Amino acid sequence: MRQLSAWTLAAAAVLAAAPTATAEAGTLSANCPRLHGDWYGHNRERLQQVIDARGTCSGHRGAVAAFDWDNTITKNDVTDATLSWALRHDRLLRPARWKDTSAWLTDTADRALATACGTGAGEPLRTSDRPHCTDEIVEIRENGTTTSGAAAFAGRWNHRRTVPQYAWVPQLFAGRTPAEVAAYTRAARSEALAAPIGATRTLGTHTVPAYIRYYDQQRDLVRTLQRAGFRVYVVSAGSEPITEVWSRAIGVDAAHTIAIRSVLDHRGRITTRNEGCGDVPASRGAAIPYIDGKRCWINQEIYGVRGVRAWQKQPWKRRPAVAGGDADTDVTFVDDATGAHVVLNRNKAELMCRAYDDADGRWLINPMFLEPLPRRPDPYPCSTTARTAPDGTRGPVLRPDGSVVPDQADTVH
Repeated sequence: MRQLSAWTLAAAAVLAAAPTATAEAGTLSANCPRLHGDWYGHNRERLQQVIDARGTCSGHRGAVAAFDWDNTITKNDVTDATLSWALRHDRLLRPARWKDTSAWLTDTADRALATACGTGAGEPLRTSDRPHCTDEIVEIRENGTTTSGAAAFAGRWNHRRTVPQYAWVPQLFAGRTPAEVAAYTRAARSEALAAPIGATRTLGTHTVPAYIRYYDQQRDLVRTLQRAGFRVYVVSAGSEPITEVWSRAIGVDAAHTIAIRSVLDHRGRITTRNEGCGDVPASRGAAIPYIDGKRCWINQEIYGVRGVRAWQKQPWKRRPAVAGGDADTDVTFVDDATGAHVVLNRNKAELMCRAYDDADGRWLINPMFLEPLPRRPDPYPCSTTARTAPDGTRGPVLRPDGSVVPDQADTVH
């Protein structure tokens, strides 16, 4: 990562590109919203420069900040926590056919789920006392395979717009209402916040995190951005009714929370279809907020860009000023940010290649605020296999000019 002097030059470019402020507003006052808390290196100061340049202290209002949720604003995954609670309290309903839940579920996975979970459409799954059923569901969610090791999903999908096992979680709640899922989430949230840091639990034979924490630094960042006139959004590849429960507690309302949006039936119940983005219509998971899908949903829902153009990088004024994430699913929209790209280091190759390459001098890398990972021993394979192509193959990470990003050492941990 470059030194502070390089960042100062980049911040000056942000100020030059931003709309001209009045002379009075250009003088920063002691009352300007300030960041607090411990950040790595100069990250807090560098974020403050962007907030001052693009917020009310420079006479501006309405710049966008967008953040991933799971492992970016919170430690651990809130959708997984709700699924865990639902499995332990028999809240999922058995589908008529498991293959109906996903466009890509294999025959092998269909048989494995039917065998482990029984039959009887519409009946609550007895996952609390059927560990084999819980095991199959958790294994498919976590690894995309059955407990026998067979692929659970097969076929063709755009690997930069969706991943079947992410889309599958909202599909598992088919037959329930968003209000019911929100109630499950509130119960799971109370449970996870009360559990001690580091706590785990067993689901079937799987050991999963039992606790979640809001990162204090991220709460403060969201609050400071809002006070400075930024429009702060959450953009998650989780289930929207679940994410909304958690985002509300940091002052981000449902209108500013974007996640997988299930299509509802005439009774207001969740179906196995989700809303589409850009030129992709509603489907069983073809376009969710995932990698390039996050850009599409931001362009569509925040900036009103429609059709195929929603998948494309937009001009400077129609992109977030600040964007933050922790995984490859976030790399496209975090890269789109014009002021600061905030990255929590979870050793995810494509994202970390972009962050360490720091092509525009505006990438801010921070270790996770709780239980940070150790240094990755080997360099990230940026020049060979770090990027996932739409067809699922692996290739090099490229800069905008087409040059290849060289392999990067992991230095912020």
